Amino acid sequence: MAGETRHPNAPSRALLEGMYRTALKIRVFETEGIKLYRQGLIRGYFHPYLGQEGIATGVCAALKEGDYIASTHRGHGHCIAWGADVKKMVAELLQKETGYCKGYGGSMHIADISVGNLGANGIVGAGTPLGVGAALANQIKGNDAVTVTFTTDGASNNGTFLESLNLAAIWNLSFVLVIENNQYAVSTKIEESTRETDLYKRGTAIGVESHQVDGNDPLAVYEVMKQAVETCRAGKGPVLIEAKTYRHMGHHVNDPGKYMPADRLAYYKERDPVDRARDALTKMTDIEASEIEAIEAEIRQEFEDAVEFSRASGEVGVAEFREFAAIY
Repeated sequence: MAGETRHPNAPSRALLEGMYRTALKIRVFETEGIKLYRQGLIRGYFHPYLGQEGIATGVCAALKEGDYIASTHRGHGHCIAWGADVKKMVAELLQKETGYCKGYGGSMHIADISVGNLGANGIVGAGTPLGVGAALANQIKGNDAVTVTFTTDGASNNGTFLESLNLAAIWNLSFVLVIENNQYAVSTKIEESTRETDLYKRGTAIGVESHQVDGNDPLAVYEVMKQAVETCRAGKGPVLIEAKTYRHMGHHVNDPGKYMPADRLAYYKERDPVDRARDALTKMTDIEASEIEAIEAEIRQEFEDAVEFSRASGEVGVAEFREFAAIY
């Protein structure tokens, strides 16, 4: 994945600016979210998307209203790229009643079915069959919606991976399975869990159009995803995309990640997806430095406002919690 990626079609400023906003918003959300966790304001686990921002950014930029996404335990970036309200996301993390799931979901279970966000999922690999089910439902309805499931290299060894993808292939579903290959399943490196580390080949083996892309290049991800969406809307799905990346830290905030080689981490940090989104915007458009600074200030202010909103929000009361628990 070394070297610069060539982009044959000059993208619009609106697209590039939108992708930089998304990538940076994810970076700010995760970086500042870690601080909230350290302050004891976020309970439970917190799995940062740091270093993987280019994937959610590029994938969601190629989708449209009416499409669907299904997420993973590391799902904040997917929600933000899909256009989630940062105030409601922070409120959910802080277990406030103004959160997307009234605080019941927390970090690993944010969902908004009203806009096609089928939700994050704490069960490894569970989002893949959910996505296939949604794609089948849309086929039965006769619409052209595309469903995307984000999954992981670790989940690719789960039986639901090939079972679900094979069903999608048999039924020609408008389904895109995106493997975010950050090369570790918790602390197990990919070379220790499979002989063939090019995971896109698993799709090729069962007759699914499959691609591998540099997941740290948001524009490259967008371009391959755009093609995948066109394939699906033409009734020739599904498509598998393996986006190779590397997280910037351990599996979760309390994992020091000492098993990650320093030189390998440095290699990927030099190819930081947020920096590359910014570089693409500055080099391919006429945007001024002052405009970029304004975008960055706006995004940071948005997060600060979200924290203030969340702190002022109440938590679900005991009576309402018991009523909720009785239903589910």
